[in-house]
Amino acid sequence: MTNTPQPPTPPPTLPPGPLSGLKVLELGQLIAGPFAGKTLADFGAQVIKVEPPGDGDPLRKWRMLHHGTSVWWQVQSRNKQSVVLDLRTDEGRADVRRLAAEADVLIENFKPGTLEKWGLGYEMLAAENPGLIMLRISGYGQTGPYRDLPGFAVVAEAMGGLRHLMGEPGRVPVRAGVSLGDTLAALHGVIGVLLALQARTQSITEATPKGRGQVVDVALYESVFNCMESLLPEYSVFGAVRQPAGSALPGIAPSNAYRCADGQVVIGGNGDSIFKRLMQAVGRADLAADPGLGDNAQRAARVDELDAAITAWTVQRKVAEVVSTLQAVSVPAGRIYTVADIATDPHFLARGMLQTVTSADGLTLTVPGIVPKLSATPGSIRSTAPTLGQHQAQVLGTLPRG
Repeated sequence: MTNTPQPPTPPPTLPPGPLSGLKVLELGQLIAGPFAGKTLADFGAQVIKVEPPGDGDPLRKWRMLHHGTSVWWQVQSRNKQSVVLDLRTDEGRADVRRLAAEADVLIENFKPGTLEKWGLGYEMLAAENPGLIMLRISGYGQTGPYRDLPGFAVVAEAMGGLRHLMGEPGRVPVRAGVSLGDTLAALHGVIGVLLALQARTQSITEATPKGRGQVVDVALYESVFNCMESLLPEYSVFGAVRQPAGSALPGIAPSNAYRCADGQVVIGGNGDSIFKRLMQAVGRADLAADPGLGDNAQRAARVDELDAAITAWTVQRKVAEVVSTLQAVSVPAGRIYTVADIATDPHFLARGMLQTVTSADGLTLTVPGIVPKLSATPGSIRSTAPTLGQHQAQVLGTLPRG
């Protein structure tokens, strides 16, 4: 008996995504603009990434490389199409104008005034495509006295108030370890694009069947500042300048990182009932019953005492015992993960946050899954990151030529 060859199993049919049919032109480079493009692409938008000739987006060469290409590229540029255009030439700019005439959204993160210098400002593009939405991400925004200054995430995090709060008291502020300013700006940009799309739908008339677009102006420093919680009102009312507090949560107690026999854990015991359970678990029933610790303001005033009591218990135990003991009594606690912990964690896996892909050069790697999770129209990884200019003919070949 011979085995009959079986046809290959077709790849699974992936959902089109809630942004299916949306055409996005991405002119940005590196992190902020492309992260916004990635997020839209994950949910079904067609994202056409314009790259300069030569090496393309500099991110292709950032950090660790495999066969000359950054593995980061596989995250930042998944689900996108790549075309190569030289925006410093008349031909390249003409192609951008033709692409923009058919696009719903254009993303750029150049220094303010750069697109205008190239004849690609919003007013010119919107004259041909009134429904165009332009997301503009820059260090300081498109207006104001600082608009022309160079601004990277490192400066935005400092200006937005974040860097001053990071690190140990009395020491030089530290970096978060990732470019938070860029990512926060990208996420604010995506919010702005979705709002502008809704506004465009509401503006549809016979004269403007597609509706009217607008500019979404996102500044890196403002995106950071928008996440600074009570920083400004506390200064406004009390003249208080919040200072760095290491791993603690200032004014909220107890909430900190604590030493164990074999590492560290984080514990959030700052709810009134949670605090009582925490104190019982660490063998301090006296503190659980103390009427002087009944609310957060009282506990914050005695935070050093509480942290010392918790540490006296945690340092005698391993991380696993501390976490399991506290979780068993519904006290938020967890070990501090490295990427090695993330890559083997069953919850990350169960939630689809560890996705395996194979790049164009044959590398199989694990990348982050899709966030957020939509129950009816989830996002998906439909294609891996493109090689430079991979979609040149496919994209540019369909453009009308004047």
